[in-house]
Amino acid sequence: MIKGNQKLLNVLRFVIDISILVLSFYLSYILRFDEEYSVLIRLRIIDEPIGLYGTFKQYAQMLPLLIPCYVVSYYLFHLYDPKRVTSRRAQLINIFKANIVGILYCTAALYFIKSGNYARLFILIFVALNFSFEIFFRLAITTILRKFRKKGHNLKHVLLVGYGRTAKAYIDRIFSHPEWGYVVHGILDDSRQNGKSYRDIQVIGDVSDLEEILATNSYDEIAITLGIDNYNQLEGIVAITEKSGVHTKFIPDYNNVIPTKPYTEDLDGLPVIHVRNVPLTNSFNKFVKRAMDIVGSLCAIILFSIPMLVISIIIKATSDGPLIFKQERIGIHSKPFMMYKFRSMAVQQESEEKKGWTTKNDPRVTPIGKIIRKTSLDELPQFFNVLKGEMSLVGPRPERPQFVEKFKEEIPRYMVKHQVRPGITGWAQVNGYRGDTSIRLRVDCDLYYIENWSVMLDIKILLLTVVKGFVNENAY
Repeated sequence: MIKGNQKLLNVLRFVIDISILVLSFYLSYILRFDEEYSVLIRLRIIDEPIGLYGTFKQYAQMLPLLIPCYVVSYYLFHLYDPKRVTSRRAQLINIFKANIVGILYCTAALYFIKSGNYARLFILIFVALNFSFEIFFRLAITTILRKFRKKGHNLKHVLLVGYGRTAKAYIDRIFSHPEWGYVVHGILDDSRQNGKSYRDIQVIGDVSDLEEILATNSYDEIAITLGIDNYNQLEGIVAITEKSGVHTKFIPDYNNVIPTKPYTEDLDGLPVIHVRNVPLTNSFNKFVKRAMDIVGSLCAIILFSIPMLVISIIIKATSDGPLIFKQERIGIHSKPFMMYKFRSMAVQQESEEKKGWTTKNDPRVTPIGKIIRKTSLDELPQFFNVLKGEMSLVGPRPERPQFVEKFKEEIPRYMVKHQVRPGITGWAQVNGYRGDTSIRLRVDCDLYYIENWSVMLDIKILLLTVVKGFVNENAY
């Protein structure tokens, strides 16, 4: 039943996608060329009336090439795959990519076959309209289906094989997202008695009962949630489920070791899973991020040059000692570097400075120091660290050597953060983990950032840093 519904839904999507393409194409022609409807012509932004680049009939000759290019692009970016657990954000990104690739395919093909002379503004209007209509249609379908599933329709019936932390985590997520439309009918496990339950989902038999249960029930999916100690049963379970023809999923019991999005490669037919995927190990990604850092730090230095000059004058006028405070921190590949700050405390011996963090009402903090620490203005010289390549605009905050030695023994995966450049701001900071806050939660945020890095994530963090402000309530 589910498979039939999915096929019908895909046919509907396919038909509506083509209809949207044709409608966007027609409206783009009207908006670009029609003297009555084109705002651009009426405002005399452009002067070419309809017909200069050809009639609509001539333009329509482009459609037999454009439609297949777009449909293939939609397929390549998984817009016809089931969308039960896909986020709206992921859908939006895939629609954007599909539209860009679709029009590139089409314009490249038109160039090589030398087909006509098409206005560039027309193409831009078409891309914008089609993208907007497609987003509206896809998100509307997603919203309708989610409401439909919440009411108990279009459900997917699931049987779990294996009772343990993986099964519990799977059930927790199913209960948290009724809009996905999953219903778990029971668990098979050899080490639990029948009737044992978790959130009202009961153990209904042993793993050896799987073949008989599949023969007498119509499940849409089997989710294998075995504990890692029972993986010797995996091959036999998969053989039974494939024999029955039911769709099978495997939820691994090593998420505490391997990240959510592991990087895999094919070693001449042998699948290899990398324990951690770090996008910034890619040369192109590193180049893009470094270019952003150079441009961003130069702009910031120019923008904050006057505030930095004012702070420098006040520091020099109100306390003795150097203007810039240099402190050793651990950076990328665990290499030490000297991080710059405006001095906000009285000069002290290095042995005293290493004892620990600043405390509330710390007498060592100068009057101007209290202000620039609270507002994070003492961090401005770190833009020079970014320019030198020791830091990045966005990344995990760097820590002092003595604390790195301490935390790497106490907090699992702490040292992973040193696979990327440390940052002035980061995912942990915009989520409130600044100053005297949980190191463990801060590391969790750092790991999320490292494994999910993208240009858009960096931009999001920078915008959140600006929107939420630079005031640090945990800075003393």
